[in-house]
Amino acid sequence: MTDDGRPAARRVDLTRVLVVEDVEEDVEAIERALNQSHPALRLEFTAHGDGLAERLLARREELPGMILLDLNTRGEDGLEGLAALRARPELADLTVVVFTSSTAPADVDACYAAGADSYIYKPLNFDLFRTVLKGAVDYWLQAKGQPPAAPGSPRVK
Repeated sequence: MTDDGRPAARRVDLTRVLVVEDVEEDVEAIERALNQSHPALRLEFTAHGDGLAERLLARREELPGMILLDLNTRGEDGLEGLAALRARPELADLTVVVFTSSTAPADVDACYAAGADSYIYKPLNFDLFRTVLKGAVDYWLQAKGQPPAAPGSPRVK
C-alpha cells in the first residue's frame, strides 16, 4: 500500500514479455522475431486475455516488463483486457503495446483512450514485422532505462 492507501505498483522484470495472441502463425512469428532481435528476453505466451489482470496479480514473481496485446483474441477482447489492466493501480508500471492487424482509426483511438502505451500494426511481410517489433521493444526498453538491442547482442540488463 502507498501512503495514501492505494495499492502499490508491483515490480516488473524488464527481461520478460507476455504475449497475448491466439493465432499460432502470429505466435511463431513473434517468437522468431524477438528471439532474433532480443535473444535475452524471456517470452511467455497466452492465447486469451480472459482475466489477464487477475492472473497477473495472482503471480508471486515479478510482473513481465511488457505485454504485447492482440486486440482480437478469444474470449475477452484486447480492449477489455487493456481496460482491466489499467483499472488496477498495482499494474501501473506495465508497458502495454497493442500489436494487432487492425488499422481502424476507431480501434487506435479506443486503445489509447484505454491506456495503451503504443499501438502497432502487424505487417504481413516478416522482415517488416521483425523490424517494427524490434523498434517497439527497443523504444520501451530504452524508456525504462535499458539499452536497445545491438545487432547480434544477446544482452538485456
